[in-house]
Amino acid sequence: MSTWHALFYPLKPGNEDTVKELFRASGRPRFEVTDGEGNVVGHLLGTMAFVGKGMAVRVIEVEGSLPQVAAHMSRQVEVREFERQLEPYLAKPRDMNTPEGAREFFREAAMECVLVRRHDQPLAAQPAL
Repeated sequence: MSTWHALFYPLKPGNEDTVKELFRASGRPRFEVTDGEGNVVGHLLGTMAFVGKGMAVRVIEVEGSLPQVAAHMSRQVEVREFERQLEPYLAKPRDMNTPEGAREFFREAAMECVLVRRHDQPLAAQPAL
């Protein structure tokens, strides 16, 4: 079963077009989620990014535990480069260079998925969140 997760990025005003291009140009991480020993422990199924006035939201669909997915993503060069390039455009500074700083960012930026509704699923078949 997959789960959805989102991160909220508050942006400095006037930087929305630049941030859109950063998302569009960002590299693709490995979709097989691996642990520190290289064992496959999940999958990144999809990513969406939304940019609006003063804000951006990244939404991911994953199989596997969120802590393992987050650890895997932190090891991906493409993700680290995107986060580095995004930093100057964020309205709220963050420390992504230390595990503590990264955990604090994710605690602050994480958004809870409260509804998944699809046209092709009857009401009884929709997963409880």
